[in-house]
Amino acid sequence: MWFNDRRLSGIRFVIGVIIMGVIVPVTLFLLLDLQNPMQLFTLAATTFLAWGVGDLLATILEKPRLRDRSPGHALREDLERRSSE
Repeated sequence: MWFNDRRLSGIRFVIGVIIMGVIVPVTLFLLLDLQNPMQLFTLAATTFLAWGVGDLLATILEKPRLRDRSPGHALREDLERRSSE
């Protein structure tokens, strides 16, 4: 996949930082009419963390053993496999 390439992975990271760490928090800050700079930093940390977790889970689900399966189905099969061991 294209995101496994190290060069494109870096580009993806930079774009994610710009969008989820800067643009989205500033937009939310302005739309919600917030006043305190700490609220902006909290929004930035929250959106960046949510993006990171989502990206991590997407990467895990792209592994060959999990391809074409839903997250719930994969978890169920892993739990069944562990309980039978």
